[in-house]
Amino acid sequence: MTPQVTVGMDESPESLAAALWAAEEASLLDVPLHLVHVEEWPVTAEVPVLSAESLVERYESLLHATTDRVRQGRPGLDVVTEMARGRAPGVLTAAANESEVTVLGSRGLGGVVGFLIGSVSLAVVGRARRPVVLVRSDPSSSGADAGSTRAGIVLGVDTEQPCDPLFAFAFGEAARRNEELRVVHSWSPPPAYGYSAVLDPNLGSSLGRQATEGLAEMVRPWRHKFPAVRVTEGAVAGPAAAELVDASRSAGLLVVGRRSRRSPVGPHLGHVAHAVIHHSPAPVAVVPFE
Repeated sequence: MTPQVTVGMDESPESLAAALWAAEEASLLDVPLHLVHVEEWPVTAEVPVLSAESLVERYESLLHATTDRVRQGRPGLDVVTEMARGRAPGVLTAAANESEVTVLGSRGLGGVVGFLIGSVSLAVVGRARRPVVLVRSDPSSSGADAGSTRAGIVLGVDTEQPCDPLFAFAFGEAARRNEELRVVHSWSPPPAYGYSAVLDPNLGSSLGRQATEGLAEMVRPWRHKFPAVRVTEGAVAGPAAAELVDASRSAGLLVVGRRSRRSPVGPHLGHVAHAVIHHSPAPVAVVPFE
C-alpha cells in the first residue's frame, strides 16, 4: 500500500469537492495527494466526441487547475497527477487498493454527468479493499470547501458485526480533525415483538438496555486507545439507514461499513450503505471489513 490519498477526477463540481476534501485528508495524514483522471473509451453519449489530443489537453488542464486550487492554503502539499486510460472502475479500484483513502465525487440521487457520479463510484465502493469516501458538492457553501458548515463525525455500527476497521477509521479521523465522534447503533424489535409486548410491556425497555450495554462494550476499548477523542454513543430503535441519514444532516462525515464478500453478480453493498450513499448530505466513508 502506498501512503497517499487518491482522488478520481472529472469535470463535475462533485469532483472538485472531493479533491478539496481529500487535500485536507492528505494534509492531516502528511501524505501525497494523488489526482487521477481515467480516460475511458469509447466516450459516452453525455460527453462530446473530441480528438484524443484535445481530450488529453483538456484533462491535463483540469489536473493542473485542481492542483493549484487544492494547494491554496496548503503550500507544502505534495500533489501527484496522473492521466490513465482504461475502464474507470478497474483503474480506480486498483488505485484505491494501494491508497490510504480514496475520495470520489457523488451526486446521490441527482442526474448523472461525469463518470464518477454514478455507477463507477458505486463499483469502486463495492470492490475496494480500503476506505472510500464519497463527497457531494455543497451549493450552500458559495465556493467554500464542501461540508465546511458541518461538524462532527457519525459512525454507524452493528453490535452483532465485527467493527474494528470502522472504529479504527472513525476514531483516527476524529483524532486528526479534533472532532467529536458520535457512535450510533440502530436496533429493531424481533418480528414477534408486537404480540410479546402485550404479554410483557417492559420488553421494549429491556431490549433497549441490552442494545445500549452492547454498544458501550464495543466502544469502551476504543475510548482507551483514543482518550483525547470526545465520544458520545447511543442505541436507537428504528431503521438504521433512516437514523444515520438523519444524524448526518449536521455532521462533517458519516462512516459506515461494508462487509467484504464474494458475489457471483459483482460488488455488493448492503442496504444501509447504499441508502446513506444516496441520501446523506455529508461525505460518506465506506470502510470494508471481513
